[in-house]
Amino acid sequence: MKKYFIIFIFLLTSIFLYSALFIVQEGQRGLVLRFGKVLRGEDNTPIIYTPGIHIKIPLIETVKNLDAKIQTMENQADRFVTMEKKDLIVDSYIKWKIIDFSRYYLATGGGDVAQGEVLLKRKFSDRLRSELGRLDVKGIVTDSRNKLMSDVRFSLNNGTSGLDEDDTIYNKKIDTALSNQIQQGQEVGIHPNSMAALGIEVVDVRIKQINLPSEVSDAIYQRMRAEREAVARRHRSQGKEEAEKLRATADYKVTRTLAEAKRQSLIIKGEADAETAKLYALSFNADPEFYVFIRSLRAYENSFNNTQDLILIDSKSNFLRFMHNVES
Repeated sequence: MKKYFIIFIFLLTSIFLYSALFIVQEGQRGLVLRFGKVLRGEDNTPIIYTPGIHIKIPLIETVKNLDAKIQTMENQADRFVTMEKKDLIVDSYIKWKIIDFSRYYLATGGGDVAQGEVLLKRKFSDRLRSELGRLDVKGIVTDSRNKLMSDVRFSLNNGTSGLDEDDTIYNKKIDTALSNQIQQGQEVGIHPNSMAALGIEVVDVRIKQINLPSEVSDAIYQRMRAEREAVARRHRSQGKEEAEKLRATADYKVTRTLAEAKRQSLIIKGEADAETAKLYALSFNADPEFYVFIRSLRAYENSFNNTQDLILIDSKSNFLRFMHNVES
């Protein structure tokens, strides 16, 4: 009987120790809740448990682990209005982390990440809408974008002077919940409209893409297409004009070249004829009778080159004078 009692005591002690121990994983921070309230130290500040093994009171205290790493929240593309009253579709994301785990736990209703992102997205959308409303499209898509993101991040982390009515009502609810467990002296320096009031710090804000609404994009596309077509027509007309100029210049050069060539050929032909006549004249003057004889032989050759030809001529004609007195 005593043996069973010892075993029972051992099991009870083991279960008690197991229930008393809890582990906080790397990248997390732990909060111990006693009867649903965050456990605080002697200075009334929340006790934050770092990664490792810790002890709690079983059945009385529970543990809530919160993610301490930098988290990314992807925002759905939303429509914003610029200073020029032009609509833009902005796609963005936020890098954030928890800096006050107690505040975050209370503000999100138990450390719900989805609830925290809803609150963060709401405030981010308001701040981004306000900042974009101060800039034109050119300023948003050029060098002002980095400044824009810095201003939005600063406004989220430090709050703004102007509060919307809904934000005011919501922040009063949070402050009321926090004031039950946090002394008033610890609230000084935290703007009720900042992310610090939720225990969150915005590490970075980035715009991934900026687009125009589809109806505006279509109108701009049609206008750009019309402008490009006008430019194309102007270039084509200029090309045709240049082509006509080149053709006219080429035709002029061809005509001038042909005329010059013909002139040169006529000059050369005239010079050749003159040289031929000169040679004939020299030959004739050197031996006129021989020249007449040669010319007559050529005439005979041209006249009697075909045996079928028939010529009726007086035998005493001067044309046949070189055929007379031929010894047989």
